[in-house]
Amino acid sequence: MGCMKSNTKSQRGRRGLVWLALAAVVWLAACRQDMFDQPRTRPLRRSEFFGDGRSARPPVAGSVARGQLHDDPHLYTGRVNGALVTTFPFPVSREVLERGHERYNIFCAPCHDRVGNGNGMVVRRGFRAPPSFHIDRLRAAPAGHYFDVITNGFGAMPDYAAQIPAHDRWAIIAYIRALQLSQRAAPADVPTDVLKQLPEAAQ
Repeated sequence: MGCMKSNTKSQRGRRGLVWLALAAVVWLAACRQDMFDQPRTRPLRRSEFFGDGRSARPPVAGSVARGQLHDDPHLYTGRVNGALVTTFPFPVSREVLERGHERYNIFCAPCHDRVGNGNGMVVRRGFRAPPSFHIDRLRAAPAGHYFDVITNGFGAMPDYAAQIPAHDRWAIIAYIRALQLSQRAAPADVPTDVLKQLPEAAQ
């Protein structure tokens, strides 16, 4: 019996040491400071570290936010040397026109309607009507004019710079040019092989 009691006490002692060791490991891990306890400031709180008393530091002069390096004025402003451009900053492909068609129907058609006559659904509900894209003034307007209006707004039209990325603005303009051409297209503008497939009335 004495040996059994001695073994039981020994086992309890070992278990106690194991638990004590585990508790020490947990305690030591909890005491790690790393970067959590380093000197820091909360946003917009006063700081005595800097001479101006501000904890937030102004950006370095000339710094540009990620994705905001708009170093192509043709693409991002529709101007070159201050003048409105007459060309597109990238080739106009079928994919560009399809993208422009989609974006036009989302952002432009509610006012300008699907063909650009300026009789969209909100106009029919009483909103001020925009001019038709098919008047001589807008047919002759440079591509940069449309980019400037989409970006900055004009008259009753608000700006869409925040809603429509620059590439999509140009895609919309390409589609507007296609709409303008479609309303005054002549048989000579249609490829011969396509023209043969059209009804005689269209020719």
